[in-house]
Amino acid sequence: MKQHLPNILTIARLVLSLGMFFALAAIGAQVWPDQAAWLVRFSVAAFVVAAVTDFFDGWLARKWGVVSLTGAILDPIADKILVCGAILGLLAVRAPGVLVAGTVILFREFAVSALREVLAPRGIKLPVTFLAKTKTTLQLVALGAIMVLWFWPAWGLALDLGALRQALMAAEGLFDFAAIVTVWTGVEYAMAARKALASG
Repeated sequence: MKQHLPNILTIARLVLSLGMFFALAAIGAQVWPDQAAWLVRFSVAAFVVAAVTDFFDGWLARKWGVVSLTGAILDPIADKILVCGAILGLLAVRAPGVLVAGTVILFREFAVSALREVLAPRGIKLPVTFLAKTKTTLQLVALGAIMVLWFWPAWGLALDLGALRQALMAAEGLFDFAAIVTVWTGVEYAMAARKALASG
């Protein structure tokens, strides 16, 4: 069981990410308006649990010495699906401050994935950097904060409207910062790829 647990967590992240996206899309399209509150709670809970597994699957694999090729392939895919699903889902519910930064992040993610595909046949790998891992954490924290704050009425908790707006603006600012870091890591990967191609 220990050998397979990290991969199970990664697969669970994939499933939760898809469930979160469909729940947010259903809220945005008002498919089940009577179930909106339940869908909100499910989408946020699914995102939080999925984001937590992003840390634990890799950490457990390294701690227990069960790093596998399957996990190495699935982990970045699960990360991208979680982030992309959250961005597209928040756009579906018209959450503020997501469009521009979210578009930048999506473009970078797909561009780097395409770059890896081009380099792979040539035997060139782009190792994940510490900054790249940091940008994923920034993205997840910012997206989670926006999601929780945008759906604040669903929690039934009292909060001054002014304070809520300030908190939402802070979350949007963090998301903008995450987008900047994301672009920078993309530039770093592009420079590393260019250097590897030149030396090859």
